[in-house]
Formats: sequence, C-alpha cells, structure tokens
Amino acid sequence: MLSEQLPPRTALYVPASNAKALTKLAAPGVDMGADMVIVELEDAVRPDQKEDARTAAMAVLAGNFGGAIKALRINGIGTPWHDADVSAAANSGADVVVVPKVESAAEIKALAKRLGRPVLAMVESPAAAFEARAIAQAAGVIGLIAGLNDVAHDMRLPADPAREGLILVSQMIVLAARAAGGWALDGVYNDVKDADGLAAECAQGRRWGYDGKTLIHPAQVAIANQSFAPSEAELADARALVSLIEANPDGVGAIRFHDRMVEDMHIASARALLARDGQDRQRANGAGDK
Repeated sequence: MLSEQLPPRTALYVPASNAKALTKLAAPGVDMGADMVIVELEDAVRPDQKEDARTAAMAVLAGNFGGAIKALRINGIGTPWHDADVSAAANSGADVVVVPKVESAAEIKALAKRLGRPVLAMVESPAAAFEARAIAQAAGVIGLIAGLNDVAHDMRLPADPAREGLILVSQMIVLAARAAGGWALDGVYNDVKDADGLAAECAQGRRWGYDGKTLIHPAQVAIANQSFAPSEAELADARALVSLIEANPDGVGAIRFHDRMVEDMHIASARALLARDGQDRQRANGAGDK
C-alpha cells in the first residue's frame, strides 16, 4: 500500500499544460529523479487551458514515471473545474491525488471517498493550519503538504529567506501529520536558479521534521534529494547501532553508545535511516521501475 511506503524526499510539479514536459515525462526509460511526480492542473495552468490540460494529464498518467509515485493535483473545491477533475482523477492512473486549499476534515473525507484513492491535503491558510490535525486524521488522507507561500500571504509576512514567521505553522503541519502517522512535505522554493538557497531551505525543512520538499523545476530535484537523504556520518552511526543490537538478540535496554544513551526509539530511528538509504539506492540503480 502507498501509505506503507517510505515518504518521498522530492515531489516535482509538472504542469499538465506544458506539452514538452509531459512528452519528456512519458518517454520510455526517462526518470525525472524525483520520488514523486505531481501532474499539475491547478495554479500552473491558465483557466483557458484547464480542459486540455486535464485530457493531457489523463494520458500521461496512464504511463510509467520511472518508478516514481504518480500524483495528480486537481483544482480546489468550489472552483469551476473541480468536479470534472475529481471524475477524471477517480478514473486515472494516479497513485495519489493532491488536493489544494483544504480547509476542513469533513470536506477532504468526503472528497477522498469520491476519489477512491489516497489523498495528500494541502494546508494553505491560517484556518487550515488550525484544522491540520483533523485534516491529517481524515479517512483517505496519507499526509499533508505545506502551502507556505499562501500561508505567508494570508499572515501578511514580509519576505524572509529564513522563514522565521513560518516556524510555528510548519511545526503545526508536521505535528499534525505525525500524530496521524502520515507524510509531511515542505512547500516550494521559488527561485529556480538559487541552488544554495534551495539547499539551505531543504536543510531547514529537514530540521523542522518534513520528510521532503515539493519542487517546481527539474533542476531542483538532485539538490533536494541529497538534502533530505541521510548523510554518510548518520548512516555509519546507524549501521553501528543496528549491528550492536543484532549482536544481542535478547535486547540491550538503555545503553551507552558513542558517549550517549540510546534506547528503543533511537534504534527505530537508525533502522528507518537505513531503510531510507536502501530505497534511495534501489531507485538510483533502476530497481524501483515499475
């Protein structure tokens, strides 16, 4: 099941109105490098392109994304295109549907039932942030995506590369996702040419507890993948800890390890890091292709 997979480090938006990008995505053997590809019907598609974009999205979602999770972002509840998008999504090849501007658990629960497939709910307003826990726990929801540009606008925050004004709302989103056992993905980084800024924001997002980051350009994928992957030092530490535990099958309780005390939760974290690394290596070798 999708909800049992490790969460994506990278989720790349591809506008369904961009014929060149869709052609590349659909080409045999092409792997965009992202753990998830989100075919986009919402913000990146002009109103006069919505119908054609929907048709194009359905065609490309029938194909193989090189082993990446196939996602579709539909237009939000209350928009003129929403119902047609829902009908199309319910019969598409998408593994998951991304729903923007979710405001309540009741609406996303009803929508997930109509879609008949896992949903990622976007938290894009102060009101949604306060409802994030209920939204994350709604049936059919497997995680939350932070729409921080919209939140910052509604909060009237000044531009700030450090995102200090978004710390609280980010923690609310991550806490809500974790309480529900779901995924939490950070918002996009808008400057596609600023590699250093993207790397810094990815590192910040990881410190805040996000599983990965949503992206708007293929050039951002490699940086984000590396930023959200465990470092070699982390992996070496995790291997040593797991080896110690496996050498003592009867259990070790709370022990001193590398000058710190560790217990079951640290062992679980070490195993999760190694599982993440194993999945990343498998995908890099092409073994994740469907």
